[in-house]
Amino acid sequence: MTVRILGGIAPGRQMSSEARLPRRSSSRYLDRMRTAFAILSLLLSTVFCLLAAPAAVLPAMQPDAGLEPAPIEDYSIYDRVVLDKFLTSQTELVLIERLTVTRLGPDWPPTSLAFFEENGFFEGRLPRDLVRDFIVKNRRPSRLEARFNFGVRYQFISEEGLEPEVSLAPVPAAFLFPAPQSLLTQSAPPTVGLLGFSRAGFTVNGDQALVYVGDNREDGTGAGFLLWLSRRGRDWEIADTDVLWIARPE
Repeated sequence: MTVRILGGIAPGRQMSSEARLPRRSSSRYLDRMRTAFAILSLLLSTVFCLLAAPAAVLPAMQPDAGLEPAPIEDYSIYDRVVLDKFLTSQTELVLIERLTVTRLGPDWPPTSLAFFEENGFFEGRLPRDLVRDFIVKNRRPSRLEARFNFGVRYQFISEEGLEPEVSLAPVPAAFLFPAPQSLLTQSAPPTVGLLGFSRAGFTVNGDQALVYVGDNREDGTGAGFLLWLSRRGRDWEIADTDVLWIARPE
């Protein structure tokens, strides 16, 4: 009886010299295995080095990096608000939240047309298209960039804390503008903020703007302001201010 074994050797029989793997093929196989092992070792070493590297070496992964940045036209509004409402000749630093706020106060509900009508901001005089634009733009936060130009150093604060980069405007504000009085205090602290800005809303023809800013201070005091601005040539001026909330020390 003949036993046929496909792809193998019959039991009890040894492989003939012709069926054995040639030495040259075996050498190539070993060379390939050594090369693959070397590549794998290099990859594992690279991964280990990256994981063991300090955070400063690795690229900064911002949790808010995917958010839409605030547009350039908003910063002229922010600058006007900071200059007119918060800066004094003693101001040395302004702290700003990195992300725009989407609500008009702590624990306040999301903004809507009904919300504006219910609260009667500015006695209901706001143009309806201005309110609509403000609501649409503040449905989600945007990321603020180093585009402020109010003449004083400013620093961003994010969820991770105080960011290391401090931006400096070219000319100190004390040399350009008179020292306005703060809405909340008669004394002039060297640090302003933490300021939280909303996105700015605009009328269809771009002659009016609406923005919210909250001033949350380290001592627990602060206030929230809704500001109505009008365009005067190439500049903006604050037409009216509505104080929405005030926090006082207990």
